[in-house]
Amino acid sequence: MEVWEATFIERLDTRSGHEHTYCPDPQPQGAPSSKGSGVLTTAERHSPSIPRPRPELYPGCLPCQYGGKGTPSLQAAVSGPSPGQVVAPVSGNSLGALRAEIKPGVREIHLCKDERGKTGLRLQAIDKGLFVQLVQANTPASLVGLRFGDQILQIDGRDCAGWSTDKAHQVVKKASAEKIVIVVRDRPFQRTITMHKDSTGHVGFVIKKGKIISLVKGSSAARNGLLTNHYVCEVNGQNVIGLKDKEVTEILATAGNVITLTIIPTVIYEHMVKKLSPTLLHHTMDHSIPDV
Repeated sequence: MEVWEATFIERLDTRSGHEHTYCPDPQPQGAPSSKGSGVLTTAERHSPSIPRPRPELYPGCLPCQYGGKGTPSLQAAVSGPSPGQVVAPVSGNSLGALRAEIKPGVREIHLCKDERGKTGLRLQAIDKGLFVQLVQANTPASLVGLRFGDQILQIDGRDCAGWSTDKAHQVVKKASAEKIVIVVRDRPFQRTITMHKDSTGHVGFVIKKGKIISLVKGSSAARNGLLTNHYVCEVNGQNVIGLKDKEVTEILATAGNVITLTIIPTVIYEHMVKKLSPTLLHHTMDHSIPDV
């Protein structure tokens, strides 16, 4: 099984040979090249006068627009197939992938309260389970590594299944200030996607108000399984919930050549953040870069 997985990843990552690049399948020898094929001759690669083909979105996908005008986030996030694009990177050696890792199983943490008696944690009941809705920056909850979407299984030895949001907050409020023992499952509704930037610094998706609304054909995002109708929760493990699209694209631009996104389905996300104002998410949520 390990041999098969290694071979599968290597084939995706080395589709065009040792250069670790991807180009669409070339036409038969002697056939005229078609516009936007993504295959360039040696002379064309070094010719600045040849324009790149425009990014092509999948059918039914509309570009990100506000009031009929394209936003900077569209240009920052979108890229079409181009020479030098790497597909399906091996994510095991990526620092961002390690920071974003969703570990299996459950873990126990010890949470305390600050001098004001606060933990910096807000919870939300969903489908008879209890989940982390908000982790405030520079609070005990952020220091112990709790993240948006983590499932709380037990608090001080009491099973949380079936609890309401109000009951959960009452239990935390009455708990000891010195130590609250919490059993956690890492973000069960979320998953991570690792992608490579192409030669222009893009991976091939469009976001609007934090939600992925379209993918570019042949891009690393499309080939690695990124989905529309999902919200971006993290970039390389850094929480971006509540940030403006411009802020997210700035983080993407400086995040290195390998990008790991943590995403969550829209229906779950919107239920998770209901009753939270955008201002609260933007200014209160912990957006720090986690330690590995």
